[in-house]
Amino acid sequence: MSSPRRGSSVRAALVALAVLAALVLVGTFARPGSAPPAGVDGAACATVSAQVPGAAASGLPVQPLCALPPEAAAVYAQIRAGGPYRYERDGTVFANAERLLPAEPRGYYHEFTVPTPGEADRGARRLVTGSEQELYYTGDHYAAFVVVDAAAVTR
Repeated sequence: MSSPRRGSSVRAALVALAVLAALVLVGTFARPGSAPPAGVDGAACATVSAQVPGAAASGLPVQPLCALPPEAAAVYAQIRAGGPYRYERDGTVFANAERLLPAEPRGYYHEFTVPTPGEADRGARRLVTGSEQELYYTGDHYAAFVVVDAAAVTR
């Protein structure tokens, strides 16, 4: 039988290993131009295209749709179908008040909620569309965005 002291050392080592693994994963995923991690279903995402609408004008990093939370792909499918949408505010004009997206006239951008499992309200995740087929994602309620390559498919 192991001593209580040894058990706590093992737990501490496992926690440290889990934190290190999370930091490596986040660092790899966040680097622009890096290959995204495996998708939630275990499939690897394709590399993003060089010709993603909005990428050049915005200077934002590009991520394939398959690297985002799976709910984002479902919302994108609803957008392409013209609805129906889950939330009343979906499809409303996004004002770009944070000025993180390229400057465009009011009405150019529209926002859609990406549901967060376990959230009682709309949560912080959104897809924002532009009039020229741009697609942006924020997971932190407009603090940061990525350009979404919706054409990238899983391998």
